[in-house]
Amino acid sequence: MTHSRSVTRRIALGLAAIAVFATVTLCAAVMAEYGFSLADLVHEATWQAAGQEIMDHVGLPILVVLGPTVLATNVLLHRAFRPLRQAAAKIEATPPGRGVRVGGADLPEEAAPFVEAVNRLLGRLDATAEQQEAFASDVAHELRTPLTILSMELERPDPLDRAQLQDEVLAMRRLVDQLLLLAQVNAAATAPLPPARFRLSDVAEDVTARLAPQVIADGRMIEIEVLDPAASVEGHREAVAAALRNLVENGARVSPPGGTVTVLCGPGPALRVRDEGPGLAPDQLARLVRRHERADHASLNGAGLGLAIADRIMAAHGGRLATDPAAREIAMAFPSAH
Repeated sequence: MTHSRSVTRRIALGLAAIAVFATVTLCAAVMAEYGFSLADLVHEATWQAAGQEIMDHVGLPILVVLGPTVLATNVLLHRAFRPLRQAAAKIEATPPGRGVRVGGADLPEEAAPFVEAVNRLLGRLDATAEQQEAFASDVAHELRTPLTILSMELERPDPLDRAQLQDEVLAMRRLVDQLLLLAQVNAAATAPLPPARFRLSDVAEDVTARLAPQVIADGRMIEIEVLDPAASVEGHREAVAAALRNLVENGARVSPPGGTVTVLCGPGPALRVRDEGPGLAPDQLARLVRRHERADHASLNGAGLGLAIADRIMAAHGGRLATDPAAREIAMAFPSAH
């Protein structure tokens, strides 16, 4: 802690200012009481008399009062801050782990808001750590399946199914790319870079064009509706595109053969994906995007991890995922520009 922010130093400076003010005031009172003026002080006799009166009526009382006050204040401050020092020593000696909280029972009442804020922060850090661990478990689960298939395929005495192997490798590569992109988004959220503004319609058109061959090859149709061509947001364009790709792929996965996936831009700063699946209730979406939900439970169709990534990308952009079961839509809702 710097001295300029020291409470003890500030109190000492305050006491010094009070002493100076009291001294000047008492000197003026003494001079007024004995009829001294500034003009009279030029005479040596008058100056000596005024000095003697000021020393008797001002100097000695100030020294008598100020000395014990400074000592008493120093002792009181030392005792008042002792619980803070003890709490700091206790926290320093606490081994790293979850559930660490600052005890506020023995701390001054004035420190209660600070202690409560620190404990809330520690709680959020615990929750974040749990989410990160669960998310890592989900990623490991998602990678285990293609790795198992690759291993089994390589151990077969029959000729290799290159198409199957290529599909599994591409699935793993896409997952790794999304994880790298998510890491970049998290880093940008921690140390924000200058945001770039882009139109959502451009993202929607690009993602639709890129996924159209894959969706059509799987026996579904895909179309786009631009309801608000001017809608734009600031952020990471590629991250938003990755989130939209996840939603489109999930929509194609749950739609029946011959069904249509529609990408809608607008109204307002929003991207929506409409499919012909059974629809997703809000509580189901909330459960799927929570990272502590295992991927095998979260989605029999493999949608859980993609939704979790999309939800994190939206959170980094100040937006959220929302679902409309009746319309069978999932929306990426961005905050409106001010």
